Amino acid sequence: MNSLERAINQLKKGEMVVIYDGDEREGEADLMFHASFATPERIMKLRKEAGGLICLATDSETAEKFELPFFADFVCAENSPVKDMKCTKTAYGDKPAFSISINHKKVYTGITDNDRALTISEFEKNLNDSKDSFIKDFYTPGHVFLLISSGIEKRKGHTELSIELAKKAGLSPAMVLCEMLDSGNALSKEKAKRYADDNGFAFVEGKEIW
Repeated sequence: MNSLERAINQLKKGEMVVIYDGDEREGEADLMFHASFATPERIMKLRKEAGGLICLATDSETAEKFELPFFADFVCAENSPVKDMKCTKTAYGDKPAFSISINHKKVYTGITDNDRALTISEFEKNLNDSKDSFIKDFYTPGHVFLLISSGIEKRKGHTELSIELAKKAGLSPAMVLCEMLDSGNALSKEKAKRYADDNGFAFVEGKEIW
């Protein structure tokens, strides 16, 4: 079984996997799992053992249905109050995948492991609902940062890699991911692979997915 097949099998079982995008891009590894398996314990693991920003990725079809914008599109629009700020692409040339941040209306502050797990779980459960239902159940700004995949054929970031991996696993387009950090910097490829091996997680490089 190759690493991609192993990652697919682990995702289906609710386990975590480590995805390294590539030396030519961010050169970063993300720890991730499918949103249907979100629990406070898994959120805490991302927070403590990965250390980056915990995000929830979805696909462009879901974003279109719920009318979720790319954050850069509306914050840099002509009528934006901060339009004079410099809006630019990432250092590696991509438009950021960030959309809005959300909380489910059942949360308290939204930041706790319990609250973020609830928001993530409810988002995944409601993927087939209407925009009106989404608006009724969630609010913004919140503590779960949504990411929108542009499709693996257009962009090869962790957002797209995670959604493509979910697709290959036959899972819904909702993946939880967090950058792996090390003393303030990105965790090296070697250390990320060692972490995956030590924890029994699949380690997959972006080129194996796309």
